[in-house]
Amino acid sequence: MTVAVAGFSTARFGDARGYLFAAGEIVHTGRYPLSTEPFYFRAPGYPFFLAVATLGHPESVVRAKLATAAVGAITAPLLALLSAQMFGRRRIAFWTGVAAALHPAFLWNSADVQSEPLFTTLLLAAGFLLLVATDRPSSTLALAAGGTLALAALTRASALALVPLLLAPLLDRRYPIRARAHIAGAALLGFVLALAPWVARNFVVFREPLLVNDASGSVFYQGNSNWEVRFFRIRTRDEYLRWVEAMHRDLARQTEELRRRGKTSPAERSRYFVSRAVAERKADAGSWPPLLLRKSWEWLRPYPTPWFWPRSVVIGVGAFYTLLFAAAAAGFISAPRPGVRAFTLSVLAISMAAHVVLLVVWRFRVPYWDPPLLLYGAFGAGVTLLERWKR
Repeated sequence: MTVAVAGFSTARFGDARGYLFAAGEIVHTGRYPLSTEPFYFRAPGYPFFLAVATLGHPESVVRAKLATAAVGAITAPLLALLSAQMFGRRRIAFWTGVAAALHPAFLWNSADVQSEPLFTTLLLAAGFLLLVATDRPSSTLALAAGGTLALAALTRASALALVPLLLAPLLDRRYPIRARAHIAGAALLGFVLALAPWVARNFVVFREPLLVNDASGSVFYQGNSNWEVRFFRIRTRDEYLRWVEAMHRDLARQTEELRRRGKTSPAERSRYFVSRAVAERKADAGSWPPLLLRKSWEWLRPYPTPWFWPRSVVIGVGAFYTLLFAAAAAGFISAPRPGVRAFTLSVLAISMAAHVVLLVVWRFRVPYWDPPLLLYGAFGAGVTLLERWKR
């Protein structure tokens, strides 16, 4: 497939070509490719979205960008709806939507061919549907919530870590346990029904159970091997470019070596890469706890990578996120509905833990953390400003 590379047709994001290739294969062959990278295939949700949203022309980067921006634009009204449902204040809900529409990270992600805008929208839709399903209550909406979370997981497999939260309605004591069980059960059923066709496809193709894709072992290796240790020693963009090229070349070499040894199944590759990462960490005694701590800070820090971005961007974004974190903390303290607050904090904790165990990239935080930060940050700032204004 030929990808246009001029002006607005330029796909600058590093993973874009993999997504566009997979979407093109869907259109031209009717099948999802067995591999989108030398060492794994990507989750299918975004390529399928591109194949449909571009009307069968994913080779048009312009169409792919417009479709991605359009689905990303749904984030703002979804956050406004969530705010209204969570806090019951229309004015704060309105300004939450405005903040989301202007949020720099959302705008940046929506400007290129990348999966974050679709993933964020699906994740928020799943959360909104589950919240409304619990408040009403409604098994139908719960079924839709579970199905939407499955679509999010098919877009980014890390969302699988959030599946236990579909059981959250069980903790809502406003209703009898039987009603709560119906809601939670419907949510789980929706998830299973939506994910099942893809799991069945994987079993037919690979003859082994595979929930989303075959990248887990490779991702674990990238995030816990000596390559990750070397990553935290990088100090310039040129060093990073050399590092990423060498790492991908090494992963491709190891994958090809596995093929020559007849180990071609996803499970065999995953076991190999996990065992290789564990062996490397054991060989460097005591190196794993500091690495996990370093990855934790990589996730939490308010500023982007200093050696990758200009100083003005690092300072500006750092100041913005510091204020957002502070406003969100105030919102978490003062907001009503402690059950919803506990659910939101669980999303923050689970998403961070899952990525720290596997692989941390600063932009991975945006779909999981920025929506809750905006929701509670807008509430915290709104309540504070409104109280001062009333005085």
